Amino acid sequence: MQIKKFIWITAQKELIHQYPGAPSDVDFLRHPHRHLFKFRIKISVNDDNREIEFIMFKRFVETVLLKFDNLEHKSCEMLSNELHELISDRYTNRSMEIEVSEDGENGSYIIYEAEK
Repeated sequence: MQIKKFIWITAQKELIHQYPGAPSDVDFLRHPHRHLFKFRIKISVNDDNREIEFIMFKRFVETVLLKFDNLEHKSCEMLSNELHELISDRYTNRSMEIEVSEDGENGSYIIYEAEK
């Protein structure tokens, strides 16, 4: 039996963004607007006893999120990809699952597989 182990944390950050190419039915999204972006990040671990400690990982992610100020035109998917890249600089060759939502209502979910 193959077992994949993950830990997960949540975080949130208030950010401003806009969607310049928004369809006419939601053209209000073309203008800068605020969201409370919510994150749920799962990262693979190799043992059963806090190889990556929850609180330390959460603190690291919150530090990374400080780098995000004004998203401009970035989507949830773009934010997820950027977040994955920054986390991978420290935690190399790890599978991750990153969920990014706008106000906990709508969002993206991306699975990043570790290199074999």
